[in-house]
Amino acid sequence: MPSSPLPEDRIPVIVGIGEIIDRPNDIAAGLEPLTLLEEALKRAEADCGGKLLGEVQSLDVVNFLSWRYRDPEKQLAQRLGIQPKHLYYGPVGGESPIRYLHEAAQRIARGECDVAAVCGAEAQSTATKAERAGVTLPWTPFAHDVEEPKRGAAFQKPLAVKLGVFRPVTVYPFYEAASAAHWGQSPREAMAESGELWSRYSDAAAGNPSAWLKRHFEPDEITTPSPDNRLIAWPYTKLMVANPTVNMGAAVLLTNLAKARAAGIAEDRLVYPLGGASAEEPRDYLLRDQFFESHPQNAVLKAVMDLAGGNGQGNARAFDAIELYSCFPCVPKMARRTLGLGPDVQPTVTGGLTFFGAPLNTYMTHAACAMVRELRGGGRLGLLYGQGGFVTKHHALVLSRQPPREALAQETSVQGVADRARRAVPDFVTEAMGKGKVESFTVIYGRAGSAEHGVVMLRTEDDRRTLARVPASDDATLAHLRNMDRTPVGSIGDIVMAEDGVPEWRVA
Repeated sequence: MPSSPLPEDRIPVIVGIGEIIDRPNDIAAGLEPLTLLEEALKRAEADCGGKLLGEVQSLDVVNFLSWRYRDPEKQLAQRLGIQPKHLYYGPVGGESPIRYLHEAAQRIARGECDVAAVCGAEAQSTATKAERAGVTLPWTPFAHDVEEPKRGAAFQKPLAVKLGVFRPVTVYPFYEAASAAHWGQSPREAMAESGELWSRYSDAAAGNPSAWLKRHFEPDEITTPSPDNRLIAWPYTKLMVANPTVNMGAAVLLTNLAKARAAGIAEDRLVYPLGGASAEEPRDYLLRDQFFESHPQNAVLKAVMDLAGGNGQGNARAFDAIELYSCFPCVPKMARRTLGLGPDVQPTVTGGLTFFGAPLNTYMTHAACAMVRELRGGGRLGLLYGQGGFVTKHHALVLSRQPPREALAQETSVQGVADRARRAVPDFVTEAMGKGKVESFTVIYGRAGSAEHGVVMLRTEDDRRTLARVPASDDATLAHLRNMDRTPVGSIGDIVMAEDGVPEWRVA
């Protein structure tokens, strides 16, 4: 192993990973999130082969939504018998595990702590089954007096909420349709790419012992609606969206190289964070300039390519393994194009949020565990890319089997690069008449499989932006939106104001 010119006590290194999956036969025997966190951390310590958990000075706990606690980070520290100087329970965000890992590594590089841990867990499967069955779980009492974490809907315009396009499953389709049209794909071609890509995610899940769904799915099986694979929001079926109904936890243990060697941890267990980048979009997605690309995503991925030696020229093949966040197909489809990778890309070492499972904010903690295993098994350089919100928050981290030659950078933001790429943002209006051109769209479906209504994002004749409903009774316009051979993006129709004060659109 090549040596590094840096002081060993300022070189952060991942030394332990731990995961747990809980499938109880009895609902009441299901483990609560705090217990999953504790067990994952103990497994991470066992994995490293040293006794480091009692020395943790930095503990980040990923936000969870399946159960509510008062100060869960303090309760976890108490269970572990530790008193970290840095103790943090963060906000909602799928990118947050990568951010926490990166920040923990930076603390070690600054000499602020010697041992750090990042962990996350969800028990949504057990919580949901218990609620439906009327079972009282013997868990830490639910903290009803603690405010519910802010999620995407809290930041959206009232018209978006009224039309139902305020949740991830109904917002990401806007990116799906707009990006496919921008790339010159027909909806059928875009669907085929999604199916092939998602099938490769399922391959990784099939070989991951911690995955929730451990089998291969064929592309057509993923994209074709059926009673077990209903349409949720056009064009996404159930097998094309994140699956949060899981019970799982994960933890990553970091220290500095000097302490790792003093603890006798084998060199072939060490994985080094080399650096990364972060940037964000506006929380209100209607304040973005367009929906066929994400400037923060582009800036973050180009920055980590530079870090890996790609010089911003699309040389992502410097990475032996990558994990592209996968709540919905549009995210890795946009990412792989920015990285300059073809449609045959292997996008995951974990299995994706559909097949591995989506423990909400903490999927990327599991991805970090999978990446560490991949690099320990012979890979040289790995990329972890996470995102949160509605293509909102982006963070990427490069991991290596080789020790760094330079100190870990303390500045991670590439927000300025992203902001400079933004074009003019159109004004948003809630009332409009006349002609409207489709910027993007989706169709929202009920549980029985029938369309409830369509939603089109429009540009008005004076180039303002609005949202409009397509009623379920408007068969012609819904057929226009769901035409698999020709995208409706760019088509022009008539905007009228309905009696309830909501704009409606019909194809001309």
